[in-house]
Amino acid sequence: MPYVVAVVGGFAFGAADQYLGSRIAFGAWAATVSQMSAPWLVLPFIAGMTQERARRAMAVGLLVTAGALIGYFVTTCSPIEAVPMVRFSSCVPNVAFTGYNPLWIAGGMLFGPLYGLLGHRWRVARSWIGPALVAGTLCLEPLARVVAGLLSPPTVVWRAEIVLGFVVAIVFGFMIAMSRRARGALPRAG
Repeated sequence: MPYVVAVVGGFAFGAADQYLGSRIAFGAWAATVSQMSAPWLVLPFIAGMTQERARRAMAVGLLVTAGALIGYFVTTCSPIEAVPMVRFSSCVPNVAFTGYNPLWIAGGMLFGPLYGLLGHRWRVARSWIGPALVAGTLCLEPLARVVAGLLSPPTVVWRAEIVLGFVVAIVFGFMIAMSRRARGALPRAG
């Protein structure tokens, strides 16, 4: 059942991301939010947090990412985007394998399971590595886009992503401190 939920949830995420990015009427911010990579890594982290076993967390991370990619490409090639259904079967492979998309697919297949595992490690051991990478991803994506020449306007969206990254870091830091405090307060077996 968690595998089905991961695929369906991922599909919905990918479809919503693509839909948001294509809505010109919403303003430039919508396309910029849709172009963000960090949410695509946060998604498998959150999915991995739901799992008690490492292998299952990795599988769920992979499936939620694959579902998101499929949702994105299917929506791109659907009547929602004014693509006739007769072109659907040729459109999906064309879109999936052009431009940067093969790179995004490969990255998702690599990092989806990794971030799923990091989510699991957070759940079972309060490992700080996953939250640090999630917060770092949010905080540093705008800088990486500047270096790559891919930072699109409006900049308020990127600033909001950085602020969100700091908020995430503070929340996780607080949770780690509380977890350590609770462990320190436990009576020792003697």
